[in-house]
Amino acid sequence: MELCKKSVDILNSLQPRPAFFVVCGDLVDAFGEKYPEIRARQEEDLKKVYSRLDPGIPMVCVCGNHDVGNSPTTQSIQRYKDSFGDDYFSFYHRGVAFIVLNSQFYEDSSQVPEEYLAHEAWLEEELRVAGERGAAHTVVFQHIPWFLEAWDEEKQYFNVALELRQQKLEQLHKAGVSKVFCGHYHRNAGGVYKSVEVVVTSAIGCQIPRADGSKDEHGMRVVRVRQAGIEHTYHPLHSFPTRISL
Repeated sequence: MELCKKSVDILNSLQPRPAFFVVCGDLVDAFGEKYPEIRARQEEDLKKVYSRLDPGIPMVCVCGNHDVGNSPTTQSIQRYKDSFGDDYFSFYHRGVAFIVLNSQFYEDSSQVPEEYLAHEAWLEEELRVAGERGAAHTVVFQHIPWFLEAWDEEKQYFNVALELRQQKLEQLHKAGVSKVFCGHYHRNAGGVYKSVEVVVTSAIGCQIPRADGSKDEHGMRVVRVRQAGIEHTYHPLHSFPTRISL
């Protein structure tokens, strides 16, 4: 909570003010089906902290596995929607299309096959509309990364199965998606598939050490969006810049 309070202080004082603030999943830690009372308290704490965020900085919530469950159900998704809003949606800002996915469907949709199909039909339509509208950029936010470093790496806990991964990356590439921002890994990582850059951002809170024992510092990523392209840099909370040069 103290780190989240620090993030609010940084965002509120940042110049120029950011267009919005995105949390790429795992808003809370406790799984609702296992620890409902702890989950409720964590949601209350989260909302209390981020209610201090400047009203001019919208907070965009992306659902993660801790939010809807490792194997989501209709009930777990509805609980999330009741607390935080839609589990997937899109919005536009200054000619840029932003698409927020429920990536848990790509990990395990066995209990929600109809919801998964609806999500996929919606995504296809959103990509088509972004192309028709001539979006300057199309950007995706999701929790689970398609991959961590290489698009053809082996499947593990922190990425998506290879066959589905390649299918979806190709879909995004053909639709002109340039950036996919993810969380889940609790470390900074990322790579490129054709024209699509997958950006994996570490956490404000828990940091997981790498194999060599090193770990990232608590932080956030600043993303600069220009007509010519999108740039991004990760900054620790303790040394976060107060002014962003555009």
